[in-house]
Amino acid sequence: MTHALDPISAEEIKTAIAIFRTEHQDQAAFSSIGLIEPEKSEVRSGNAGSRKLRLLGVDSVRDGGFEADVDLNSSKVLIRRLGLDAQAPYGQADMDVAIRLTKANEEWRDAVRKRGIAIDSDEALALIQIDPWPAGGYANAALPTRHRGLRCIAFIKEDATDNGYARPIHGLIAHVDLTAQKVVHVEDNGVVPVPSASGRFDAAHQASTRQDLKALEITQPDGSSFEVDGYRVKWQGYDFRVSVHPVHGLVLHQLSLQGRPILYRAALSEMIVPYGDKDPMHSWKHVLDASEYNMGTLINSLKLGCDCLGEIRYFDVHQVTWEGEVKTIENAICLHEEDYGIQWKHYDSESQTSEVRRSRRLVISSIFTIGNYDYGFYWYLYLDGTIQMEVKLTGIVGVSAITADTHNAAQSPMIGEGLASPIHQHVFCFRLDWELDGGDNSLYENQIEVLPISDDNPHGTQFQSSSRHLTDEHCAKRKIAPEVSRYWKITNPDSLNGLGIPVAYKILPGASPALFASSDSSIGRRGAFGLHHLWATPFRDSEVSAAGPHTVMHDGQGGLPEITRDNRDISKCDLVVWHTVAITHVPRPEDWPVMPVEYTGFHLIPVGFFDRNPTLDLPVSCHA
Repeated sequence: MTHALDPISAEEIKTAIAIFRTEHQDQAAFSSIGLIEPEKSEVRSGNAGSRKLRLLGVDSVRDGGFEADVDLNSSKVLIRRLGLDAQAPYGQADMDVAIRLTKANEEWRDAVRKRGIAIDSDEALALIQIDPWPAGGYANAALPTRHRGLRCIAFIKEDATDNGYARPIHGLIAHVDLTAQKVVHVEDNGVVPVPSASGRFDAAHQASTRQDLKALEITQPDGSSFEVDGYRVKWQGYDFRVSVHPVHGLVLHQLSLQGRPILYRAALSEMIVPYGDKDPMHSWKHVLDASEYNMGTLINSLKLGCDCLGEIRYFDVHQVTWEGEVKTIENAICLHEEDYGIQWKHYDSESQTSEVRRSRRLVISSIFTIGNYDYGFYWYLYLDGTIQMEVKLTGIVGVSAITADTHNAAQSPMIGEGLASPIHQHVFCFRLDWELDGGDNSLYENQIEVLPISDDNPHGTQFQSSSRHLTDEHCAKRKIAPEVSRYWKITNPDSLNGLGIPVAYKILPGASPALFASSDSSIGRRGAFGLHHLWATPFRDSEVSAAGPHTVMHDGQGGLPEITRDNRDISKCDLVVWHTVAITHVPRPEDWPVMPVEYTGFHLIPVGFFDRNPTLDLPVSCHA
């Protein structure tokens, strides 16, 4: 039986498309389809009613596209037109149009030839790789206001299997007006020689591969410890559901531990990748990868590589192509267990005895490829109640072709022969919808206070933990402060543990910068969620998008600054916490031609949720 939060099926997609087309006769190019999640009260009561799906896309109408809500039970559809200031996400049809228009443009072709690149045959032109980038924020003056647009940059490949990013055609950008279906401007900032060094990273093109790595086997002869029923998972007291959202990607639903609710929903809400290089090829870049490109639709099929090891359970998901056909992503979500070293240990020197128990974690993961970058999102559940989100960043860094005269090392370090890579940030905002122990929750900020020298502290060595109740949306806009060990704590004031203390979980942030761009800049407005590491709001069904629900060609409307504008009370409520984490990438030669994984993320750790160490009952797994 389908649960109200289960991912949509292939049959549901077919039905929704058929219903939509009874009311919409125009040729549609779909960006995505997703489940309209029922209200919390309906899900909890088991009376969610009809399944409703939302289609997004564009058609021949010269506006921001459409948003169509389809009721599968009643076979009714409600279609809304989107305004020009906030449009439907880009889809594959947009990319195909931009690439076709760019390659057909004679001015662009002349600029390519000027760089010594022959494109006088279809075969030669096919070796030009075009990457379309969003035009929002810093749209070219030739693009009419609010027209739907893309910027196209280009690379030249040796053959069809070459690394498409090794040889940038530097200084050349085609500005494509998707609304008018034409290239409105070819920007040529001057010829820089195309790098000649190979950028291939596949095994077939390496001089040799290591022969001294011995086999490392991961076996579970008795099978895995988790249970799966559809998209519901149970493991060591945890109980939750998984899905994939078109924008938010991998989602955990209704996560509880030992029958006690913790999170109603946990997922990425938005991300932005702003570049810091003044070079005209990069200065405008700040793509909102989640919402502008529908990150969830770019999920990998994990059957195509060694993405998970061990006793694996995979989940398929179903999506829609731009033509309205069903696309099944096999093995889109990976579920497995990992050994994680020791859980706890103590050696008693008096009795000469030692006790140790081993830890393990449950891993729920998906990987998304957005242009040159690959992002892995990993939820880890630990035996002691800790929940971790880890983002793994890999893929291929953005590049510039350089000469000794054009190289700007401070903003774009050299990574290879004739190649530099601009410094940039990856900023992720996660939305955590709490339901700790099933009631209203409160938010506190805890940090260390160093006590002044006094009669009680004569040596100046004392410090204490201080706590502050964050009671409204404005005071909850916070940044990390590792110098005082700052963290944030979510409590249920109506649920006391055995010591008479309200149960709680803490958000332990990692080392993370905030958004560097000025708050007055277009990047600062469109990615304002990155200006603070913490935001908090009372739950509202419509408030799920940290940068606004429709971000293509927008200027920051509907994001967290607007959501929190009224400074609502959060002292005790159905609490949603938005946590922003980021890394600043200063590229290095070791990042080329493919980038070793870099990490960011955070932990959610029980604080008084249990009365004592909950892993005392772990079995002894080794004997002296």
